[in-house]
Amino acid sequence: MKYLLLKHYRGGPTPVTDCGPMDRWTPGEVDAHITYMLDFNERLQRTGEFVDAQGLSPDGTFVRFDGEGRPPVTDGPFAETKDLIAGWVIIDVESWDRAVELAGELSAAPGAGGEPIHEWLEVRPFMSAPPTVTE
Repeated sequence: MKYLLLKHYRGGPTPVTDCGPMDRWTPGEVDAHITYMLDFNERLQRTGEFVDAQGLSPDGTFVRFDGEGRPPVTDGPFAETKDLIAGWVIIDVESWDRAVELAGELSAAPGAGGEPIHEWLEVRPFMSAPPTVTE
């Protein structure tokens, strides 16, 4: 079963540790955080549980269909910063319990001061194929 471990800039329950935004961390703190995440991904590659991981830029644009050949593009409306997605890890594991266990480990990535950030991660299963309709 595949799961998405979704990292938000802000959001979720009240954080245990508020280490502030990453752009306020020292270069060493950022490096330690990224190294932790890369090591986490490499370990999951070795166990066969890793599918993908990506970080996202805070920049973005909304686009929608508005008739043939004219998709409107706008700078907004944007969700509150607390709701923006910072990135994700996709895992392929045997159970929900394993997905939760790995999300807990990822939540321990170091932040400002080198302490675990205890960030909340959203764990979401991928949908399975829709049922086949027979008549």
